[in-house]
Amino acid sequence: MSNVRFIIVMGVSGCGKSTVAALLAARLGWDFMEGDALHPQSNVEKMRQGIALTDEDRAPWLREIARTIHGWRADGKAGIIACSALRRRYRDIITDQKEDVRFAYLRGSFSLIEQRLASRQGHYMPASLLDSQFEALEEPGAGEPAITLDTGAPAHELVNEVLNRLHLEG
Repeated sequence: MSNVRFIIVMGVSGCGKSTVAALLAARLGWDFMEGDALHPQSNVEKMRQGIALTDEDRAPWLREIARTIHGWRADGKAGIIACSALRRRYRDIITDQKEDVRFAYLRGSFSLIEQRLASRQGHYMPASLLDSQFEALEEPGAGEPAITLDTGAPAHELVNEVLNRLHLEG
């Protein structure tokens, strides 16, 4: 039996985080949170204007994600959050050195993600910020509680792979 109670589906904007995270939460019967919903309005406005966020901008958002997990933990719940978590230090804030959090990194090529963003509608994150996302990205490395998946696969296959690799039953 796995000790995983929280999964952060991570990657650059347009990689499929929200889709995979929502499907995974439904399959497991766990709570789901769209990490973008936790951004302060000032961050949303910056992104809407095509301005890349700084580490300072992201700090309150990352703390809110960590608080969400802490709240679920205190309530005896399990949950899935879709969150870019682009840098290792961001992931460290989110995990807060707890061993029940895992990251599922959806890795994809710039061209694939760019195509997806071009067809996406109704999101405040413009495709023009994709360069800054890839520049900020530090792929999970050795010693991090993360698995890496090819985001080119269909979402249901990615969900199955997460379940298998994290030894979870859905």
